[in-house]
Amino acid sequence: MKVMLVGDVIGRSGRRAFCKITPRLRKEKDIDVVIVNGENSAGGKGFTRKSLDELYRGGADIVTSGNHVWDKRDVLEFIDQEPFLIRPANYPEGTPGKGWCSYPFKAKNIGVMNLSGRAFMPPLDCPFQKVEELLHEMRDECDIVFLDFHAETTSEKTAMGYYLDGRVNGVVGTHTHVQTADERILPHGTAYITDLGMVGPRDSVLGVKTDLILERFTTAMPVRFDVADGPCVYSAVIVTIDDATNETRAIERLLLQEDEL
Repeated sequence: MKVMLVGDVIGRSGRRAFCKITPRLRKEKDIDVVIVNGENSAGGKGFTRKSLDELYRGGADIVTSGNHVWDKRDVLEFIDQEPFLIRPANYPEGTPGKGWCSYPFKAKNIGVMNLSGRAFMPPLDCPFQKVEELLHEMRDECDIVFLDFHAETTSEKTAMGYYLDGRVNGVVGTHTHVQTADERILPHGTAYITDLGMVGPRDSVLGVKTDLILERFTTAMPVRFDVADGPCVYSAVIVTIDDATNETRAIERLLLQEDEL
């Protein structure tokens, strides 16, 4: 089995690139399941019904999120009805939505968890304690397990990778929109990368128009963060799972340029 995990999709440009490239990769790389972080898919922050449906049409099977999940209030109208849209599980009890899902594929159930880091992020429950609860809930239902850890610092994400090494198939970081080059199989068999990167405009600052970010840094005044246009980068990893043992066998990093395909 091959599972592709795709970095944060940024606005209309990112959705276009995701819908253009994902079907091609599914065919060329023989991808079985696609997990994508979509929390920036609507105007650069949050979800709308339109942006979520576009990700599904483009090839997403499971959609994860992060600290921007609530930025469009529309999400409250549908998040509880979406079986494969998840938000960080370490939000307080009673928060809409859910923090993990089980996706059936052939004879397997693929569990996907979503957690938010706490370093330089909104104050939520401890992700390390919460993941123990999730693993207990999932152990009888899921054959294969992945975590999207939406966090700011490399240290917190690396720590989570080693914390779960040997207990899940893969830990991937999201949130910073810049792909790291440290993909590997950890000592006890878990696939890991500190950050997947983004599917968003290449000539931008993390997906936002460059001139706006320069204005923010040089004047210290607030500006509206509009998503840039132009060709996108497409950032992902492909994790290969042994069908007989459910063990992780390989991780391959992808960093594609839309205008070169």
